[in-house]
Amino acid sequence: MTAIKVVIVDDHPMVAEGIQAILETYDDLDVIATLVNGQEAIDQVEALAPDVMLLDLNMPGVNGLSATEIILERRPETRILILSMHDSPEYISSALSHGAKGYVLKDVPTDEIKTAIDTVMQGRQYLCTGAKGSLSPKIADGREALTNREQTILLQLAQGKSNKEVAAELDISVRTVETHRKNIKRKLGISSTAGLTRYALEHGVLQGTGLPS
Repeated sequence: MTAIKVVIVDDHPMVAEGIQAILETYDDLDVIATLVNGQEAIDQVEALAPDVMLLDLNMPGVNGLSATEIILERRPETRILILSMHDSPEYISSALSHGAKGYVLKDVPTDEIKTAIDTVMQGRQYLCTGAKGSLSPKIADGREALTNREQTILLQLAQGKSNKEVAAELDISVRTVETHRKNIKRKLGISSTAGLTRYALEHGVLQGTGLPS
């Protein structure tokens, strides 16, 4: 059986080395790299092509949430597993809304990290015991919140730009823009492009004052 390729991203070398030492005790896991920040993860994800990326949230420069979105745009098949010290519902739900497949606290038993990796590799979401029960973030009217990237794309679409133009502007694929567009419509309960434009006008998006957070 081919080993699961894992990349660890954490700006604390001792933490990264400790996790690496744990994971290397499993024959079916292969830690192919340890990186120190979100920008490195973004820059190297396509070349490394990891199956799973263990990603810290709080890092200098590009934080874990922003890195998650951009990494998944560049390589959607990589599963992002957040490994963090923060157990607040806000952190957890925000990580999941940005595309992470799981959330594990750094103080979990060592074998739980392995369980989390196996679970997300099976296509399922994993929340450690301390993270369970968290709800998705909501905007004022009770709908699911837009991520930062979705807010940016909504603004571009509201300005009348096509998927191709948005893709060129943000340096992402047209397919990625289409996926974001579908997610925006789903989250806002809007079925048409005209509806997105109307929403943008009514909520001040075009003036940059009404983006949901």
